[in-house]
Amino acid sequence: MLKKFLSVACLMALPAAGFADGHITGDAAAGEKVFRKCKACHAVGEGAENKIGPALNGIVDAAVAGNPDFKYSDVLMAMAAEGKTWTPEELSGFLEKPRNYAKGTKMAFAGLRKEEDRMNVIAYLASFPAGGS
Repeated sequence: MLKKFLSVACLMALPAAGFADGHITGDAAAGEKVFRKCKACHAVGEGAENKIGPALNGIVDAAVAGNPDFKYSDVLMAMAAEGKTWTPEELSGFLEKPRNYAKGTKMAFAGLRKEEDRMNVIAYLASFPAGGS
């Protein structure tokens, strides 16, 4: 019982949004495993190209709908016109439930319910700078 209490207490001490002082707190190696759910539609890494969804190199802190070679949904284009960027917090909100975050998005993925999975995927994505290297 004490062990379970300490586990819950440790989890409660984590930052609510999964970010510490604006830094991504996820585990990129764990995020690579979670990203397998995304690979059918998205690519990252050297030579990544657009698929059903855009390539995601350099996505963290990039402008929303910033890939000039991809046709985005109207809602993402409107977000881009507002100057929105894919901060880790914005990515987390989108990845949690894309259709609720951006009503009208073409992204059919149901989302990542677990905050830890979202933080890990964001850490993984952050390891791929723009340009695909």
